[in-house]
Amino acid sequence: MSSKKKTATAKEEAKPALVPNLRFPGFRGEEGWTFEAGGSLFNQVNDRNPESGLPVLAVTQEHGAIPRHMIDYHVSVTEKSLGSYKVVRVGDFIISLRSFQGGIEYSRYHGICSPAYVILRRRGEGSDEYFRHYLKTDRFIRILTKNLEGLRDGKMISYAQFSELMLPVPKPTEQQRIAECLSSVDELMAAQTRKVDLLKNHKKGLMERLFPCKGETQPRLRFPEFQNAGEWEDEHLGDYFDPIRNGFVGTATPYYTTSDGVRYLQGRNIKQGRIEAENLIFITSEFHNRQRKSHLKTGDILMVQSGHVGECAVVGPDFAEANCHALVILTPKRKLSSEFFAHYFYSPIGKLAIFTITTGNTIKHILASELKTLPVLVPGLAEQQRIASCLSNLDAWISVEAQKLEAFKAHKKGLMQRLFPSPEEFDA
Repeated sequence: MSSKKKTATAKEEAKPALVPNLRFPGFRGEEGWTFEAGGSLFNQVNDRNPESGLPVLAVTQEHGAIPRHMIDYHVSVTEKSLGSYKVVRVGDFIISLRSFQGGIEYSRYHGICSPAYVILRRRGEGSDEYFRHYLKTDRFIRILTKNLEGLRDGKMISYAQFSELMLPVPKPTEQQRIAECLSSVDELMAAQTRKVDLLKNHKKGLMERLFPCKGETQPRLRFPEFQNAGEWEDEHLGDYFDPIRNGFVGTATPYYTTSDGVRYLQGRNIKQGRIEAENLIFITSEFHNRQRKSHLKTGDILMVQSGHVGECAVVGPDFAEANCHALVILTPKRKLSSEFFAHYFYSPIGKLAIFTITTGNTIKHILASELKTLPVLVPGLAEQQRIASCLSNLDAWISVEAQKLEAFKAHKKGLMQRLFPSPEEFDA
């Protein structure tokens, strides 16, 4: 044997067995995994003779291939074009235009899809569910972007390109065990998602009833102690808040500084009734002191005035003495519940009021001057506080459940990183 062949053989023998970082007990003594080419694992199918009545499938990163009527997907398709659509069977995989972002999609439905897609059907022994999980991993997506050029310019992955990709493959029994584990986490995530959605829908229903409808002066649902409290006051926003003014408008970039400066809030920091502390910008104390008009106090309301107009949040003690850019600042002029007003602007009647003063086609805008004369319906202070407390507690509950959902997602991501071996480590 030549010295070159001996060296190559020695290197192969020196390579560690291909195994994941986390392996189930029943498989820890088993032989290592193999890498197999996509073309040896999947066939391309081009069945264009569907039986009548099959649903048209939308190929999504979130839901995989799913009937269009089940999601908010409105694209008209002519009967003539349907004749060219491809048949998708339960268990098929679909390469979409955006696979380099979200991986390859899986179908649990028998239907038809656009001829622009590449349909893959697994062959041989193994688990569809194993590949459903693997082909959506960050690791696989990195392989796509590393090995296939031109994808970010809108180029779809061809079957020929996919055929050359090397995929990690354990024995069918281990495939099944991995699939069962990850699918069980999926079920927990789905249940938690339903819980969050139910809470959000419950809040939406409450908002529709706890605030008056258009043309009415009382809400349809009142807490028992306010059943006979009468109509809400029909006033202007300026009767409750003064001044209503703009935050700093101009270029503050030269005054940006490190995190030991003064916090400088922008529209991107106001989301869904909260001040988001991520991606905060800081300005120098000197610049902050010169912009006294935009100093913030506890109880102020900050409202986005350009872009996602009407989004608002109450300034709490954590952000008192901060500064802001291109936001409307509403400072209470009398004793009131700022939290009530913040919820009010997310209610149907509050959104409608904001809509009436919104201008702009592409980018929406509102003016501080028009907010002063904006009509509002307001109950007494005690009822304001009762409504605000109810909705704020519900928001806190939704936040807790949403955090649990994010924890499930993080747990699954961590599992996927450990349950699949890394080709980079194997090739090193």
